[in-house]
Amino acid sequence: MKNDQELFEHFQLVVDKGQTPLRVDKFLVSKMESTSRNRIQLAAEGGYILVNEAPVKSNYKVRPLDHIRLMLPFEKREFKLIPQPIPLNIVYEDADILIINKPAGLIVHPGHGNYSGTLLNGLAWHLGLRDELPTEDNRMGVLVHRIDKDTTGLLAAAKSETAQFRLARQFFDRKVERLYTALVWGDMEEDQGTITANIARHPSDRLRFYVPAKETEGRHAVTHYRVLERLGYVTLLECRLETGRTHQIRVHMEHMGHPIFGDTRYGGNRICKGTPYSKYKQFVDNCFQLMPGQALHAGALGFNHPVSGIPVKFQAPLPENFNRVLEKWRTYATSAQPSGDCF
Repeated sequence: MKNDQELFEHFQLVVDKGQTPLRVDKFLVSKMESTSRNRIQLAAEGGYILVNEAPVKSNYKVRPLDHIRLMLPFEKREFKLIPQPIPLNIVYEDADILIINKPAGLIVHPGHGNYSGTLLNGLAWHLGLRDELPTEDNRMGVLVHRIDKDTTGLLAAAKSETAQFRLARQFFDRKVERLYTALVWGDMEEDQGTITANIARHPSDRLRFYVPAKETEGRHAVTHYRVLERLGYVTLLECRLETGRTHQIRVHMEHMGHPIFGDTRYGGNRICKGTPYSKYKQFVDNCFQLMPGQALHAGALGFNHPVSGIPVKFQAPLPENFNRVLEKWRTYATSAQPSGDCF
């Protein structure tokens, strides 16, 4: 399977020497805990079951010493999941999908140090689950993409196995429209453009990503942007993701010298443009206090419905505090002449 999007290994084994011929879907159901045959068949339909590194269909007959891998475009859950009654802003819901407008500060997925209080904990409760789910229980492998803790906006969740696999495939094949609104430091030189720059995990800070100097390092990443509004020391952008790397827009904007306003991890939480005299510094600090975290909002999400095939598109307005910060910058931009100094 040739695609620069990331796949994650969920299961692998080498078939015993004495194995008699058996359909791969039946074989895997007998080997994998808490996995239905339907789920295996959906994985095969998507091209995610690899035998000796080549995708196979459900009716492939397993042979001795075959190396079988189940590779999916979403991560395997590594922790037990505790359903919790966490309020969710649900934009849309039907029998197969659910669209959530996530607030800033809500972590999407349990991880090291964050086993509870995440969106996935709340989603499990919303879907009627009450008991703790062990790691091998794949009913809650429903999130096929993520947004960062302090990024606001739209997330899609699958409520059925069919929806999960088919929606994940659309993300994998870059057939999902994802539009973000971002407030960045500085006056962008061009009205629109494309950033093509690999992204890799930072060698000295595991919580950060960066654009490596060598083009052979990191993973391919593409962000398209256009200017919505110029506000002197800051610019309001629309960003369209072609790929979906972790922190992609944040890293690409920092790489361009235009970190996202308020981004503590990538240098946007300080004065990057303008002379930091006391009145201006107070103004910027007030903006930071209005909107903790980065000024990044996932405002539009479009795809083909994974069951009906009908194109659907969802939108979420900017959060109130984002709008208030924009109004402050609009007022400031009309009363102050930017000097372009960078600190």
